[in-house]
Amino acid sequence: MSFRENLQYLRGTRNMTQEQLAMLLGVSRQAISKWESEKAYPEMDKLLMICDLFGVTLDDLVMGDVRRPNSGIRESTADTSTNSGSVGVVAAIAQPVGFAAASSSLRNQTESSASTQDAPTALQADHPAAAPRSAAASRSAMPQDMVGYDRHMKIHAWLTALGVAAMILGVAAGMLFDSENSIIGHSPMNEFLTAAPIILGVIVGCALLIPAGALHGDFQRRHPYIQDFYTDDDKSRAVIENGIGKAVGVGLIMVGVCVMVYCNEVLGINNGWPVSIMLALVAIAVFCFIFTGMRLDRTKLGKYNRESEERNAEGDSAEDDFESPSQPMSVTDKYYNKLTGAVCGIIMLIATVMALLMLFVGVNANAALGGDPSFWGAVFWIPWPIGGILCGVAGTVIQLLKYRNGRR
Repeated sequence: MSFRENLQYLRGTRNMTQEQLAMLLGVSRQAISKWESEKAYPEMDKLLMICDLFGVTLDDLVMGDVRRPNSGIRESTADTSTNSGSVGVVAAIAQPVGFAAASSSLRNQTESSASTQDAPTALQADHPAAAPRSAAASRSAMPQDMVGYDRHMKIHAWLTALGVAAMILGVAAGMLFDSENSIIGHSPMNEFLTAAPIILGVIVGCALLIPAGALHGDFQRRHPYIQDFYTDDDKSRAVIENGIGKAVGVGLIMVGVCVMVYCNEVLGINNGWPVSIMLALVAIAVFCFIFTGMRLDRTKLGKYNRESEERNAEGDSAEDDFESPSQPMSVTDKYYNKLTGAVCGIIMLIATVMALLMLFVGVNANAALGGDPSFWGAVFWIPWPIGGILCGVAGTVIQLLKYRNGRR
């Protein structure tokens, strides 16, 4: 098989388009088309990248048949043996009879040993060392993580989950110094100690979330297409981890609610450390939700590649030669996705403003008017779950509007 046939066969076995292969190799789609039409030939570094990508040798890719491993080496050895045989015939004519006979005997031994090495593979199947070699060959033929995608996504999940949890933990730490039920008692430092952990939590959260977003954006720019190398076991394990994470998170939130109810009904404490315990448990629950959810999303490489194609289609819309199956709907999908994100962002910002007003203004206003100042401190967190529910409603309504407009 020629290089063109080998490349087309390798693409076909992986269900890979020319655009996807071009993204992996860092070339244009036209370059792949020229290679497969034998109008051009790749450079050595691209050949080596193709070998690493598909798990084949350079000899098989260029001179042999990728369907039969080591065929290129055998063909190269056969060509060398043919050339050596031709030289030996010429030399035998000029040699004495004794030397010619010895040369003939040596040549016969070489041919017999070569034929023994090229025996049918059925004989090698009984050899005990054949199984490890075949297993290694099958492993090398499987898709591999060549760009460090798995490690990057795990780090991204850690940074994102820790950043969000740090912000909530900052609020939880601040509640320990509530003016009505501070752990250090009545002190002029309570207001400062309440605000300081919250500000520190926001700083730590931003220090984790902003670099995480920047690194992930740069990774997506450098690697717009990743071949799906996850096995079914990997994906099943991620689904199980996500289910466990959700169950643990819901359980922690329920424990926090129980602590609040117990302290309110039995101990008569509505704020202070009970609120801090509940928020700490909520922070751990949110960490479980985000971390396990992102670990599950990392196995959905089809979604990752589809989003990359949509970004490329939007950025390269002026190029006539770029064609993508998802391009006709990419602009519409992108618009509604941005609309959903904008609406949800506005909802959560309003919820945050309301929660902060209830926490800092409502408590002081109630105290000034002679009311119970602990009331607003106990319920200030309610706008956030309400905002989350409203975000879900908004996303559903926007999707219905998209389908309605698409059917017109």
